[in-house]
Amino acid sequence: MTQQGIRFGLDTFGDSSVDEQGNPNSDAQTIRDLVDQAILADQLGLDNFNVGEHHRDDFAVSAPDTVLAGIATVTKNITLGSGVTVLSSEDPVRVYQSFATLDALSNGRAEITAGRGSFTESFPLFGYELSDYHVLFEEKLDLLVQLLKEKPVTWSGKTRASLTNQQVYPKTEHGLSLRVGVGGSPESVVRAANHGIPMALAIIGGDPARFEPFARLYRTRLQELGKEQLPVSIHSPGYLAPTDEEAVEEFWPYYQASFGRIGRERGWGEASHGQFMSEVLHGSMYVGSPETVAKKIAYAIESVGAQRFDLKYSNGPMPQSRLLRNIELYANEVVPRVKALLAK
Repeated sequence: MTQQGIRFGLDTFGDSSVDEQGNPNSDAQTIRDLVDQAILADQLGLDNFNVGEHHRDDFAVSAPDTVLAGIATVTKNITLGSGVTVLSSEDPVRVYQSFATLDALSNGRAEITAGRGSFTESFPLFGYELSDYHVLFEEKLDLLVQLLKEKPVTWSGKTRASLTNQQVYPKTEHGLSLRVGVGGSPESVVRAANHGIPMALAIIGGDPARFEPFARLYRTRLQELGKEQLPVSIHSPGYLAPTDEEAVEEFWPYYQASFGRIGRERGWGEASHGQFMSEVLHGSMYVGSPETVAKKIAYAIESVGAQRFDLKYSNGPMPQSRLLRNIELYANEVVPRVKALLAK
């Protein structure tokens, strides 16, 4: 835990990567490189390392729990979490079992972040209907919360087989940590508070201060329910280089490839350089020198009242050298600057 209780972590979706000459890496190489990234993050003293779940060709990781288990055996201190586990298309029993196993391998460093995910490709892949989008998440989150109590579970619903006084194994030594990923709907915020689960805000566009009402709603609802106040996290993308100019110039092609594809798929059109620069200068794209990025992160933390900031450091088809530099600059130069700014 860092100064003032603020935690600093990293997020990756295992974006498909390239070698130093720009040639595409295999998914296997991308995953092996990701493990090395986690080792570096641990060595540099960061608090959290989170791996996302996707089922498409621009991301190499579809089984974050397995990747995290590999990382667990070669790291010592860093908390290892999903970011997110797409709970709607998962079996909560299996999620509990996988992360309880990860918790054993890591000596108590496992964390689940449950979310709906920003893509829907897992629904048809695993035989679910998009029309059940809401009920799937509601029911499965309810079951997962019960499972995390590690007592016999009796549960029934529409989305999986009922359980009657069911024990689930393995048991953990000290319990599992759970967060709920929220993209910005009041209903999701209230759900997290109703369950008494820490909330992770995915802020990927616009001024982060826009999300302060969601954090306030969350805290108010916890208070109304007589629950203790729980930490709020921020997840946002970024890219670091020695100077602002280098960061912008280097990151634009990666942004264009990654966000441009998503824009085309969703009918938003191509990513424009103007939109990119607007997010870099005024929004939630943390691109620049360590000094610039530190100021933006401190502003975001203070605006939202967050207790944790996770930088999504892999965005688009990057080589390993730049991914590792991102981690080094964040841990060695950005985080100390943010701590100093927040201490004033």
